Amino acid sequence: MMDNASLLSSNPARTVFPKGPSFSLEDFSSRDFIVKEFIETLSDTAISTRRSAVGTTSTNHPFDPKPLIRTFEGAQQRLDELSGDLELKENELSAAVRRAEAQHSQNLTSLGRKLRQAIDSFQQLDTSLNGPGLESTGGTGNMAVETGRRLEELDRQRRRALDAHFLLECWDGVSNRGEISLLENLRRSGTGEAKVRSAHIARQLLRISQRLDPQSWQQHPSANGNHGASSPSEDGHSGQSTPRRNTREIIEKFSETLEKDLLKQFDDFYRKANFDGMKDCATVLQDFNSGSSVIALFVNQHQFFIDRSQLVTEEVGGDAESWEKMADPDAELPGVEPSLQSLLDEVKVVVQEESAIIKRAFPYYEQVLGKFLQRVFQQSIQQRLEMVLEKASGVSSLAFLRCLQSSRGYISALVDDLKAHGLTEHPDSISSQTALLLDQQLEELFVPYFVGSSYIEREKRTLEDLFNALLFKFTSYQARRKKAATTFMASLSRPGTELLSTTRDAFIARLDSTDISPFQRRTLLYVAKLGDIPETMRLTEIKLTEDDGMPNLSDAKRMLKWLAEAVGRGLELSVNADTHKDVSALLNLLLLTMGEGYIDVCLDAAMEAATSQESGKNEPDFGYLLSMRTTISIATLMVMCVNAVLLPLATVSITTRRDMEKRLNQATTRFEDKINTIEQKTIDGTLAWVSRLLSGQKKNDFRPRESDNPAWLEMLQTPTCASICAFLTRLHNIARTSLPSSGSNVRQVLTEIALGTRGLLLEHFKRFAVSGPGGLMVTKDMTQYADLLKSWDLDDETKATGGALDVLLEVGSLFVIGVEALRERIRGGAASGTTGGSGGSRSTQEVKLSVQEVRAYVSRREDSNTFAMQSVLNAL
Repeated sequence: MMDNASLLSSNPARTVFPKGPSFSLEDFSSRDFIVKEFIETLSDTAISTRRSAVGTTSTNHPFDPKPLIRTFEGAQQRLDELSGDLELKENELSAAVRRAEAQHSQNLTSLGRKLRQAIDSFQQLDTSLNGPGLESTGGTGNMAVETGRRLEELDRQRRRALDAHFLLECWDGVSNRGEISLLENLRRSGTGEAKVRSAHIARQLLRISQRLDPQSWQQHPSANGNHGASSPSEDGHSGQSTPRRNTREIIEKFSETLEKDLLKQFDDFYRKANFDGMKDCATVLQDFNSGSSVIALFVNQHQFFIDRSQLVTEEVGGDAESWEKMADPDAELPGVEPSLQSLLDEVKVVVQEESAIIKRAFPYYEQVLGKFLQRVFQQSIQQRLEMVLEKASGVSSLAFLRCLQSSRGYISALVDDLKAHGLTEHPDSISSQTALLLDQQLEELFVPYFVGSSYIEREKRTLEDLFNALLFKFTSYQARRKKAATTFMASLSRPGTELLSTTRDAFIARLDSTDISPFQRRTLLYVAKLGDIPETMRLTEIKLTEDDGMPNLSDAKRMLKWLAEAVGRGLELSVNADTHKDVSALLNLLLLTMGEGYIDVCLDAAMEAATSQESGKNEPDFGYLLSMRTTISIATLMVMCVNAVLLPLATVSITTRRDMEKRLNQATTRFEDKINTIEQKTIDGTLAWVSRLLSGQKKNDFRPRESDNPAWLEMLQTPTCASICAFLTRLHNIARTSLPSSGSNVRQVLTEIALGTRGLLLEHFKRFAVSGPGGLMVTKDMTQYADLLKSWDLDDETKATGGALDVLLEVGSLFVIGVEALRERIRGGAASGTTGGSGGSRSTQEVKLSVQEVRAYVSRREDSNTFAMQSVLNAL
């Protein structure tokens, strides 16, 4: 854009009519030209001229358009001149363009003609090459292709000849002069191709030396102290003594030099992150010695292994509280050890980063990655894993198993993450070869811990220690009780006594063994609730209470929880394909420890207590029923755990599963038989004591003296009835709270006791003479008995209206009804043909008494000798 100065006239003299602005075509060809600014510049020039002419005054003058008109007229005149000049230049350029187009058209025509001539010449040449004539163009083959093949073959022969010539020159230098300067020059040329060729020729020279100079291969390379210096030998052809070169040593020394040079160059490239140079060196070394040396250099010099080698001897840390939780069987499963976790996290990052470098630096990157992974797993991870597991083993066997589980889980997660990343194939899926290598390295890490049956034996021993510790006080109490017992049942349970003593002694011996650590010993004492006893006290002398000999449901749940943890750990570790054998072994341990050593012992103790109550000399103590309910719950939990946890894992082996089911069924049947025996002895003891109470019934209870009538009639029941009802009420409450409420077990036991009591009562009242007022007391007693028994949860047929218990009310009424009513009652019973025997059958058809039973009860009445009563009895 032009400024104000360019628009003014160059004449410095002031005139009344100043000249218009001056400008040229260059002013309009600028990229910054704007029409608006050009007009404003013209206007400003005219206005400034006007102001300079008029001067500055305080008054406003009217607008004068003349300067603007003159300015724009001058500008328009100048623009017309420039327009004419521009039109002349445009005409000249248009003429030049037309001339150039004409010349271009002529050139295209000429080139087209030459192209057609070239095509015709090529077709003629092709026709002459393909065949001698038009008649046999397809019968002689492609002469050009054959010529090309021959030329390529000649070129290969030429290169082979040159290589052979060069090889012979090198061999001549090695064998005659003891030098290998040609290969040295080729090696020092610096190009990757030259170094590859040097490696090839060096290998060929070694083969030539092996065939042409066998003496240098027969002696040890270091036997020649001069390392390639000449040794005198006689030449059979010339008869002259000529020096003999140790060609093998010379060539190997060159090869070693070449290898060192390439390795040093590779290391320099690696430090400078020159991946292309690294790849060239690796390519040469691969052809030279399969790349083993460069792979070893890359792996051994890696900063990860250098840093980690300094930390290998570092002790496994962790606070005592963490290790204590890991050894505590009731604590939550701990995580992986911190130092091992740190190493595995670092391995994940390093392997992912280095895989990208390996792919760029090696042509055979998958092989290098495999070596790198092997070094990582077999050195860094394995060494740290062994140290962690050794530390855990020194804490306790449970800590070792838990640490083994957490470590394998974390390492397995590392392998999965590396597979998901892809490594050298990132972002694509990992190659099958690398995935197989990772799986193999994972398995090899843990092979020493799963050899044979070592793992399951360790699991069994750990569970056995914990079970024995938890049941120590129980087994000690039961062993003392059985040792002190002298009853016949105690003599029958002697094998159980021996088992308890063996279990207790085995636990004590285990604590005194040198195989367990002090920490594990403290843990077992804590589980056995013996942590507060003095160290000087012998475990066989500890004080025990009755609660120690009672079954504990929470202890059984702890045992099953430990078992479930062991099973889950085995499944997670997936140690072998013999899972069914492992769970079978765990079932044996469970049935032996919890089944025979806990449930059977509790049931045997309850059975002994129930047996001691059968004599009827003292009122039975049904306290054993309280422990039996807990024992039944424990047995139920054990069976449910086996069915839900162990048996499904043995499905793969039908034989093993059937054997496990058989053993479980045998144990269950044994439990049920003992429970049934205890319940039956409870029923027998109850009825024996009821019979003893009935035997204490006084004869005057139903034949009161006249002096006792007022006070006696106010009694609701006899003392014997009161004692029996109180006893049965206590039994009912204990049975309801002790025996499991689910199922019909309690109902059946109570029903048997109710029917047995009914039978005893029916027989009891056949032996007493009853007076008229005494019949009222019989009715009261029978009503008390019937109401009490009907209040129990019995079978519907027994307690329903008209059921077996209503016979008691029927018998009571026989001692108070009149002669006519008795006659109608007898007629009804004879007509129905019922037989109401005292055995207490459950059938509702036996509710009414038979004629014989009615006669037996009626004959015990004092008025049975009257004429009216005799007539009724004679009518029977």
